[in-house]
Amino acid sequence: MAKKSAQVQSISDAFRVRPEDFDLAKVDPAATPVGPQSKAEAAEDMPKIGEELDGLQEALYAEGTGGSRRRVLLVLQGMDTSGKGGTIRHVAGLVNPQGLHISSFKKPTRAELRHEFLWRIRRQVPLPGYIGVFDRSHYEDVLVARVDNLVPSTEWRRRYRQINAFETELAAEGVTTIKCFLHISPERQRERLVARLEDPLKRWKYNPADLEVRAKFSRYQLAYQDALAKCSTPAAPWFAVPSDRKWYRNWVVARLLLETLRDLTPTYPEPSYDPAVELARLRESDPLR
Repeated sequence: MAKKSAQVQSISDAFRVRPEDFDLAKVDPAATPVGPQSKAEAAEDMPKIGEELDGLQEALYAEGTGGSRRRVLLVLQGMDTSGKGGTIRHVAGLVNPQGLHISSFKKPTRAELRHEFLWRIRRQVPLPGYIGVFDRSHYEDVLVARVDNLVPSTEWRRRYRQINAFETELAAEGVTTIKCFLHISPERQRERLVARLEDPLKRWKYNPADLEVRAKFSRYQLAYQDALAKCSTPAAPWFAVPSDRKWYRNWVVARLLLETLRDLTPTYPEPSYDPAVELARLRESDPLR
C-alpha cells in the first residue's frame, strides 16, 4: 500500500494490490495513508462524494436503457465484523436504490452445490446500467473451502485460474469489477464481537460460530494473501482497504466507486424521437389548454 505522498494520484493507486510485491502482513488495518485524517473530515466529504456518485449512477442507468452493456460490480470480502454490511449501507446508500443489485452469498445450498462453484455467482451479475454489490462472493470458494478443507488443495488452487478467466469474461461483457478486501485486525475484531454481545440491539448479529472462525484468523490471512495476489488482474483488481476505522473504510470504498464511474464517464443516450416534435404534440394535445 502506498504511503502518504504527493505522488499518489488516485485512491486506486494507493490501495491497489500489485501481485508482484503484495504482502498482506505489511498492510496496516488502522492506516489512513491518503485522504481524510479524522472522522469529521470524512463526514464532511461524504455528501460531496454522494452527490457526484448519484449523478454518475443515473447516467449509467440511463445509458443501459439505451443499449449500453456497461455496468459496475463492487465485491466486498473480509473477516467477520470487517464491515461488509456497513459499507453497503454507507456507500451504496449514497445512490438511487433502483439502480442497485445487492447479492449476499451465504453457505451454498444443496441445489447450488449440484453446480460448479461459479454457477450461483453468474446468476447475480448485475444487468447493464446497474451497480451490483456482492456481500461475499466467489472468493469464498478459495477462502472457506481452503481453510476448512472442504475440497482438495488441487481443486481450490485450480479455482484461481477459473476465477481470473471468469472475471476477464465479465470485463469483455461490459462489467467493471472493483474488489475490496476490508482488512481488519484481530484486536479490532475482538472489540466488535464484544460490542455485539454487550449491546442487546446488536446481539442478533452475533453467531457462536463466529468464535470458531476467529480461531482460524491467521489461516484466513494466508488464504487472503494468496487470493489477492493471484487474482488481482488488470481486468479485476483487488484493493486492500484498511478497515479498523469504519469512517475511513467507508470513505475509501466510496472514493473507489466514484473514481471508477468517473473513468467510465457514462453518458445519457440520445432519444429515438425528435424532442421538438414531441413538445409540439404535447402542447397540441394538452387537455389543460
